[in-house]
Amino acid sequence: MSDQTTKDIQETCDEIAALLKAKNEAYGDAALSPLRIFSRADAEVGLRIRIDDKLSRMMSDSVTFVEEDTVLDLMGYLVLLRIAQKRRASRSRIS
Repeated sequence: MSDQTTKDIQETCDEIAALLKAKNEAYGDAALSPLRIFSRADAEVGLRIRIDDKLSRMMSDSVTFVEEDTVLDLMGYLVLLRIAQKRRASRSRIS
């Protein structure tokens, strides 16, 4: 892998991390610790729904143009889903 590719990977991952941290602060960890007032779905189910919504938006938008924010949001939700899965696996090992 080239040095530039390595730098680009790190820069992109840092950008996603910064986005997730800012949204987590703004929304109070709602993605991974939802209040669940109306729905009883767990965090993983909620994240999967959000991912489906983003993918649906991408499919309905122009095939040749997808907004950068939508792509970043999708990547962020996938990272959060991975965190939720790791937490579930960790809880399963403890039980």
